[in-house]
Amino acid sequence: MAANSHDQGRLPAAFLRPGSSSFLDFLSDYAPERLPGGRLLPPVEGAVETVHGTTIVAATFDGGVVLAGDRRATMGNMIAQRDVEKVFPADEYSAVGIAGTAGLAVELVKLFQLELEHFEKVEGHVLSLEGKANRLSTMIRGNLGMAMQGLAVVPLFAGFDLERETGRIFSYDVTGGRSEELGFAAVGSGSIFARGALKKLHRPDLTEQQTATAVVQALYDAADDDSATGGPDLTRRIFPIVTVITEDGFRRLSEAEVSEIARTVHEGRLQLPNGPQAPVL
Repeated sequence: MAANSHDQGRLPAAFLRPGSSSFLDFLSDYAPERLPGGRLLPPVEGAVETVHGTTIVAATFDGGVVLAGDRRATMGNMIAQRDVEKVFPADEYSAVGIAGTAGLAVELVKLFQLELEHFEKVEGHVLSLEGKANRLSTMIRGNLGMAMQGLAVVPLFAGFDLERETGRIFSYDVTGGRSEELGFAAVGSGSIFARGALKKLHRPDLTEQQTATAVVQALYDAADDDSATGGPDLTRRIFPIVTVITEDGFRRLSEAEVSEIARTVHEGRLQLPNGPQAPVL
């Protein structure tokens, strides 16, 4: 019957049956092998060299949240790509930044975007920010088998909560464990340095522009000590991706806006032998 439906250009019956508002549940029943965690990996000896994304940072401000990421991807001790994108809109009021195995992470983000869109179309309303964070947690848990083989995905999720009217940040571990972060957060190989910078730079009363400057400064600090994190590249004009989510929705800062912030941070660092005491906020 399914074969005849395809021959006639019709959708299989499974696509027309009423069911869950979760696209992941549907895919798990209809084609589980298409999920990252549903695939069987061939036996290998030793570690598999894969492309990895590195540092993602987020910080809240009065009225929203900023989510940003550097542009470098590495494979072992080599730079695999200098201008990779690691921060994506999840829907109109949320975004996700990826660290870990790049190929799986991008695929997971695409599935997450489809999951949220599917829910909205079936239910007729947007999933709450808490619900979105829980859905992402379930997806990461489904990738645990891959993570145990060294192919981990560790995202950072941020969005504007329409019910609470505030920006919120959620971090995860490889098992899908979810934690809400207060004020700021960082994941990836340079996260320890970025978090240390944000401890000194972040304040609840910062404006959107000041918060964007603070996260770029944090990425700069991470790149200063972590070889897998790429700092603002003024020569190649490769700058971090900086996004802002407010009650007006998701917005990605233009290259001109980010380059101006990067130049401000860079010039400030040149004023002192060991860098500035704080960014220009």
